[in-house]
Amino acid sequence: MINYPYHNAFKAYLKLERGLAENSVDAYLNDVAKLFQYYEVIGEEFSVKNISDSVLHNFIKWLSELGMLANTQARVISGLKSFFHYLMLEGLIEIDPSQQLDSPKLSRKLPDLLNVIEINALIEAVDASKPEGMRNKAILEVLYGCGLRVTELITLRISDLHPIQEYIKVTGKGNKERIVPIGGTALKFIAIYLSQVRVHLAIKKGNEDYIFLNRMGSRLSRISVFTMIKALATAIGLKKSISPHTFRHSFATHLIEGGADLRAVQEMLGHSSITTTEVYTHLDKDYLRGVITQFHPRT
Repeated sequence: MINYPYHNAFKAYLKLERGLAENSVDAYLNDVAKLFQYYEVIGEEFSVKNISDSVLHNFIKWLSELGMLANTQARVISGLKSFFHYLMLEGLIEIDPSQQLDSPKLSRKLPDLLNVIEINALIEAVDASKPEGMRNKAILEVLYGCGLRVTELITLRISDLHPIQEYIKVTGKGNKERIVPIGGTALKFIAIYLSQVRVHLAIKKGNEDYIFLNRMGSRLSRISVFTMIKALATAIGLKKSISPHTFRHSFATHLIEGGADLRAVQEMLGHSSITTTEVYTHLDKDYLRGVITQFHPRT
């Protein structure tokens, strides 16, 4: 890493005043170092007194021409803004040249999607004659019926189940808890798995409350869920590249296509921002067109 001007002082600011973790500090320092590399390339000497927003715009353009992705450019810009904010705090500059520096628009890749026929085919392809078959059916029903992330699924506990009220308590990102409704079909398969399969396992200490266990009596791993779903896709000849998250995407999209309120779906998915949920509304243009046609007064 280049030991550029104010490097050590900026590092101390990030660690002590911002309280950033070591990895984040290193990332910020590396991002700012790229600006000094740019100065070397153009053959000019960096000075806090004469840096301008036009120089910064040219720098970002240079990064783009080098092939740097928009997401990475956005991170570099974030590092630069922190650097110049620090220089302002120290009274080293009077005007922040990064104020007019906008992050590039990040492309949002639309999620893969399964239709109801494909989901049914995947569930039907599970071999229920095998001990893990009923467990796998229950897993697929919960993934699609509740829209869980794979980590939320494998950490789901028996004590999180509330079958009479038909909801589950889910612990999501940042240990945030949320309540998610669960349908009768998913509850039925969970009940069968618990009473007919799981009850016969020699459960290892510390795993007693986890719903989904492997044959050794330990909590199921993420990779085992991925592997199971990939195998089912192969078995039915599905050409799409799918994962546990595909069921989550399908859950959200099918709800919205059916007319569910976007904020309700946001709550069930555990999204902190409504804009994260809104990606699902881009998946079915015919559906959106139908909504406009039906409800907009000017059509």
